[in-house]
Amino acid sequence: MEFSSKLLEKAVNEMSQLPGIGKRTALRLVLHLLRQPGNQTIELADALRNMRSEIKFCKSCNNISDSELCEICKNPHRNEELICVVEDIRDVMAIENTSSFKGLYHVLGGKISPMDGIGPNDLNIQPLVEKVKQGKVKELIFALGSTMEGDTTNFYIYKQIQEFDITTSTIARGISVGNELEYTDEVTLGRSIINRIPFEVSLKS
Repeated sequence: MEFSSKLLEKAVNEMSQLPGIGKRTALRLVLHLLRQPGNQTIELADALRNMRSEIKFCKSCNNISDSELCEICKNPHRNEELICVVEDIRDVMAIENTSSFKGLYHVLGGKISPMDGIGPNDLNIQPLVEKVKQGKVKELIFALGSTMEGDTTNFYIYKQIQEFDITTSTIARGISVGNELEYTDEVTLGRSIINRIPFEVSLKS
């Protein structure tokens, strides 16, 4: 692809690094931005810059936040005794969209995957174990995707907290095996949270 401007070429190259964006789509987006009023493009750039430099991760659940605690953890109406364990921030958003869960979350930041060189120490697992040790949590809901890596991560955490007085459950398998939560429709995901099953039962299936 030939460019008449190095500035245009640079913008297209940067845009094309986004997931699902090829060079042609990136060019179309950049040219669209060029046609917009200057202040609109500047506001977009400022929003991205501010997001990258100022966004934080909640010190309690590891969700994205504007302050030390995210809005979910700060909400006094959420059930602090119930924690939903998810892989990443997109899963929090997917579950919140169902309006079926009123507890808190714990974002692991990934799944155990030896093939990818990701072990338990690379994830946000130990802080979760510490929460359980404090005795305030009554139930953990494992809401990782129905994949081998997800099941391995669930089982690892389960073994770490097995000695404590806590209920462990997993979302009902209305979600197809191998599917990620973010691609599941809200009704199915909501029902899976409500109709969760004891984790021990899932080990036998």
